[in-house]
Amino acid sequence: MRIFGIDPGSRRTGYGCIDSDGSRYRLVACGAVTVSTRLPFSDRLAGIYDELASLLATHRPECVAIEDVFVARNAKSSLKLGHARGVAMLAASKAGLTVAEYTATEVKLALVGFGRAEKAQVQQMVALLLGLDTLPTPHDASDALAIAVCHANTAAGPAPTRLTVDQTHVRSWRQYRPEGSGS
Repeated sequence: MRIFGIDPGSRRTGYGCIDSDGSRYRLVACGAVTVSTRLPFSDRLAGIYDELASLLATHRPECVAIEDVFVARNAKSSLKLGHARGVAMLAASKAGLTVAEYTATEVKLALVGFGRAEKAQVQQMVALLLGLDTLPTPHDASDALAIAVCHANTAAGPAPTRLTVDQTHVRSWRQYRPEGSGS
């Protein structure tokens, strides 16, 4: 499955595209869409939309995963972030793609195992999972890749486990032996 992750921002929107079979990941592309802060806000949004639409057409993902908006202390900043997020969702929708949304806490929990992990920890785990020799930069690109990996894990869902008839008495995970394990 090819997944395109987006970390929206009004100044810099991170993107990361991965291929995943549900257990392994391969980097396709990552980076950030940067727009000049000298432009009027409406033109910045148009630039984000145009670049994302072009990237989606180039990489042809099966779906898009995007970070859900959080409420910041500054209402104006939250509103601008919401606009950038809306433009990203519009680009995905116009490309005919489904959009999955994840909070920053959900992404950190899925990758690092701790919902309050620092950006450097997420960046390190992304590099490890994708087998990269260097850390993905900028942080926006790393965050977008983390969102894509989170979706790959979530979309696949947990692998179904069947208990064999003789193991119905198992009361602890220490006693459980999967079928065909030979133990």
